[in-house]
Amino acid sequence: MEVIKIENLSKNYKNVKALNNVSFNIEKGELFGLLGVNGAGKSTLIKILCGLTKKTSGTVLINDLSIDTSVQQIKEIINVSPQETSVENNLTVQENLKFFANIYGSDDLKIAEVIEFFSLEEVLDKRAKTLSGGYKRRLSIAIALLSNPKILFLDEPTLGLDVISRRELWKIISKLKNKMTIILTSHYLEEIDALCDRVAILQKGNLLTLGTIESIKQLTKTKTLEDAFIKVVENINE
Repeated sequence: MEVIKIENLSKNYKNVKALNNVSFNIEKGELFGLLGVNGAGKSTLIKILCGLTKKTSGTVLINDLSIDTSVQQIKEIINVSPQETSVENNLTVQENLKFFANIYGSDDLKIAEVIEFFSLEEVLDKRAKTLSGGYKRRLSIAIALLSNPKILFLDEPTLGLDVISRRELWKIISKLKNKMTIILTSHYLEEIDALCDRVAILQKGNLLTLGTIESIKQLTKTKTLEDAFIKVVENINE
């Protein structure tokens, strides 16, 4: 079942075409990766899907709801864990969870559920500003899950983390697969390779290729996603 349907989506900023007739679908329960160098259009696409900016043309349906007429309903079924962690630094982990649970209308049972899922027990009484990067990212994603989203956007979830913290977060994200639809952006290609069911590669607002990682490797006759990504992008630029 397709939970996100994008058809001929374009976004113009004055003389810049941030997205150019992009079309693809995302399946329910899929962990979908968005790849592209800076300026590829990833952030613009996510902002449109989240109802934070308006498209210039095209069609976007999320859970069969039109982004044009049902943006408020769409916002009720999505959530975002942004690149800059969305936590209140002067509050403890427990206080952060209670604060955002109150905003989302979640109960203590849901708070307990995310505490266990993200293994936050040992840091509950620590102020968010004192947390390691790995725990701060865990808390940010845990907060996003308090609203029980059907669709979760993860924007560079492991940016700046050490290799151990990054791998621990990979395990957590892997456990979320099939529980909801996840759209992941990352500059770490090994992260996309390890986690994603399918990926879309964008360049200068255009969709270059779409498919499973193995199919893209076969298409480009390469052995790694990094080599495949470079070949796809460089072939367009030649």
